[in-house]
Amino acid sequence: MRQIVLDTETTGLEPRQGHRIIEIGAVELENRRLTGNNFHQYLQPDREIDAGAMEVHGITPEFLADKPRFKDVAQSFFDYIKGAELIIHNAPFDVGFINHEFGMLGPEWGKVSEYCTVIDTLVMARQMFPGQKNNLDALCRRYEIDNSRRELHGALLDSEILSDVYLAMTGGQVTLSFSSQESSNNTEVSSDGISKLSASRAPLKILRATDEELGAHKSRLEAINKSSGGECLWMREEV
Repeated sequence: MRQIVLDTETTGLEPRQGHRIIEIGAVELENRRLTGNNFHQYLQPDREIDAGAMEVHGITPEFLADKPRFKDVAQSFFDYIKGAELIIHNAPFDVGFINHEFGMLGPEWGKVSEYCTVIDTLVMARQMFPGQKNNLDALCRRYEIDNSRRELHGALLDSEILSDVYLAMTGGQVTLSFSSQESSNNTEVSSDGISKLSASRAPLKILRATDEELGAHKSRLEAINKSSGGECLWMREEV
């Protein structure tokens, strides 16, 4: 599965008022692993940047003066996201701006929904944690993800952080990864293409529960069984 975690920075809040994208940042996941195939581009918007927006991302007109325009990178960006599942925090905002930028180039570019599917992690977070703060910083605190570099918003940095948040939200591995060399040292591929642990690997360490831990476990099950009226599955003989 090819997924693109994406974020943008803009000159303001509303494309219908002529605001534009000034930064696109995206990281690629394949089978829930970062590939390193990122997309990052600053853009010259040909308009002023709202003061409030500049306070958020710190990007100035002077910095963008020599950057390409969206039309200059449109094809490479389109090719990068086409067919992928986009993961975006507050997706309507970013998708609205992307559609606006492509729309300014002509109807032949279509809408994002025509060539990508979109997952909105803000919607996911609100369903998982109703009534709580669910911005990116709050989710980082909740999942103990390091966002100390995030002094200002930045599209690529926020995409990298959001990829960790998304994997944590969906029960996946966040920080542990293996290089191809490390993986090849510990796995073998059988004739039918299935990977398995190598027979020459170091033996796995087995940690057995102590008597104290077993006693605590039994007490916990008995409490669950009592509160459920004898319906604790883990205390049934067949289980």
